[in-house]
Amino acid sequence: MLLLVGLGNPGAKYARHRHNVGFMAVDAIAEAHGFGPERRKFGGLLREGALDGPGGREKALILKPQTYMNESGQSVGEAARFYKLGLEDVVVFYDELDLAPGKLRMKTGGGAAGHNGVRSIDAHLGNGFRRARIGIGHPGDKAKVTGHVLGDFSSADQDWLVPLLNAVAASAPFLAADDQRFAADVAQRLSGSRKTKDAKAPKPSEAGTAPSPQPGPQPGPRQAPPSHQGNAFADALRGLLGKKE
Repeated sequence: MLLLVGLGNPGAKYARHRHNVGFMAVDAIAEAHGFGPERRKFGGLLREGALDGPGGREKALILKPQTYMNESGQSVGEAARFYKLGLEDVVVFYDELDLAPGKLRMKTGGGAAGHNGVRSIDAHLGNGFRRARIGIGHPGDKAKVTGHVLGDFSSADQDWLVPLLNAVAASAPFLAADDQRFAADVAQRLSGSRKTKDAKAPKPSEAGTAPSPQPGPQPGPRQAPPSHQGNAFADALRGLLGKKE
């Protein structure tokens, strides 16, 4: 059994924060793989489901601690002990300042790098859990870090955030077997997404040149890219990021 933990702060006022990208990542996984509804347990919101990985079907739980970031370890520790899970069964998704926006890196153990949610889990569970670090970028000035981390994703951020979360959700079954294979699959999906986007962009010689009228019926409205069609989570995320202040 896997315990997939997303870190963030509870409540609508924090929902768009960069610090809440861990919540967004596990929500994307839950929606893509048909997890059950949220229920309150272990001081958090818990969903049950399964991932069809390379080695077969693996039961998985998704947990979003509702204790606020600094006390996330209380919820995670309680859940891990209840289900008798080892550190190798726990994967924590969280924001990483020192990674460029849209990058994902996996590691096991290591320092908290100033992340209070990770520090709390270290204290309650131990250091050797698996970590899915999602890059949000550094503002370039130490004085601006708090405002950046506790600031909202902009509507423009959806250009990298939505594809990343879709890739994380699609690649999640690999977490049952191999963290690096999971990370590599996420990167491959993002690379394919960028190539598709580039292929649809007009070539320099075509830019600004109107196509010649063609006889016969004209095509209808252009459809959305297939990766987003019917993706309720992606649509909801776009709506969230696109809200006006």
